[in-house]
Amino acid sequence: MTAYEKLLEFARDTQALGEVAGRLGWDQETVMPNGAGAQRAEEMAAMEKVLHARRNDPGVSEWLEAIDESSLDDVGRAQVREIRRARDRADKVPVSLAAELARVTSAAQGKWAEARAADDFAAFKPVLEEVVKLRREEASALAGGGDHYDALLDDYEPGISGNDIQTLFDAMRPRLVTLRDKALGASNQPEILVGNWAEKKQLKLSGKLAKTFGYDLNHGRIDKAVHPFSSGSGLDVRITTRTSVEDPFNCFYSTIHEVGHACYEQNIDRAYLLTPIGRGASMGVHESQSRIYENQLGRSRAFTGWLFDQMERRFGKTPASDAEAFYGMVNRLQKGFIRTEADEVQYNLHIMLRFDLERRLIGGQLDVADLETAWNERFAADFGYDVDKASNGVLQDVHWAVGLFGYFPTYALGNIYAGCLYDALRGDLPKLDAQLAGGNATYATAWLAEKLQSNGSLRTPRETIEHATGQSISVEPLLKYLEAKFEGIYFG
Repeated sequence: MTAYEKLLEFARDTQALGEVAGRLGWDQETVMPNGAGAQRAEEMAAMEKVLHARRNDPGVSEWLEAIDESSLDDVGRAQVREIRRARDRADKVPVSLAAELARVTSAAQGKWAEARAADDFAAFKPVLEEVVKLRREEASALAGGGDHYDALLDDYEPGISGNDIQTLFDAMRPRLVTLRDKALGASNQPEILVGNWAEKKQLKLSGKLAKTFGYDLNHGRIDKAVHPFSSGSGLDVRITTRTSVEDPFNCFYSTIHEVGHACYEQNIDRAYLLTPIGRGASMGVHESQSRIYENQLGRSRAFTGWLFDQMERRFGKTPASDAEAFYGMVNRLQKGFIRTEADEVQYNLHIMLRFDLERRLIGGQLDVADLETAWNERFAADFGYDVDKASNGVLQDVHWAVGLFGYFPTYALGNIYAGCLYDALRGDLPKLDAQLAGGNATYATAWLAEKLQSNGSLRTPRETIEHATGQSISVEPLLKYLEAKFEGIYFG
């Protein structure tokens, strides 16, 4: 075997073990017994020790040094790039720190859930302080004298900095705020969907929506969780959704969103299975798929017309007078505290708040003890009303509990990327609206599979989007899409 072949064989086993670790996380969120948290934390720490040791195994460095990259094709060079990147990061972080992070964040997840249920940030503060302390140590080890937040951000969105993101957010914020205020102040306000919607019927339609958007249930499954998510890659990609008897849209669009993530993983070229490039290019690119499935496709006038018909068939007469009124209901702007329930216009404002706070936390300009106050003050300034309880504020997201600092901005990047992709997709699919109106998302999802999903991590995140769209990344397509859509709904 050549050095490259040995390296890739070793990497396949590492990837397989990583999938096993991911399955432990899925289990913890869905079916793990309530009392198993302490043991699961130790199991996760043990798995992280094994994975960390493999990433910086001396053999990896020897094989990398022996490879003549000029002899490799694009796939081979991409595999080496990803393996070297993982090796370099593992080299900088002591295995004891990596294991301790895995143990503490696994345990913190359960403590966060308890504090959230009790609306008690003070009860969660000690464990969050421990998580932040460990992540600051990791950031220091990774940064090598550079920016600590950027070092963590690079885990989720390689090739972009906090300053780059700040520039994008500064360009977006004024137009988003103007559009939000204009729409909320309009005399024509869409109606609110009210009623009692049977959970079983929601889940049945949710399953149909998953299939409509291309989710392969032969290699996946749908479960329920408090915070919907997608897990896995290749031949085993699982999603979760949630239900509310008062809000079926929460179930439907959580499902479509997670199906976007899942289809990305399911549609990656099978030749890349269990290799470093056999996964999404970044969390921002991943989010572009979930957001374009959920919003540009799933909340479009064309597709909501089909969904309106499906709901009336399954639930009986809805409060919407017709498909156009239903389209307004689906896309209605409204005040709210919860990021995952936010409309398209306000969603990125929620992300900007989190980005600024977590950047200050990792940089040491904000202490965990002051986080709840800082959150509440910033929320009131950005949204114009006060947070009423911790579960609607600082405790609403699990991300900080599990140490995902640097993750939040990738949600907004995903929206920006989705705007670019949708602009290109519409140019290539002139019959898109007619297809979606018939409940046919096949052409759109096939376009995304061919242009982006099948490639996995073959290219860097920026290259992935620009290769798929043929254009440079810009906030303009997203902002123009939002302005046209919501001005049409509110001022029509």
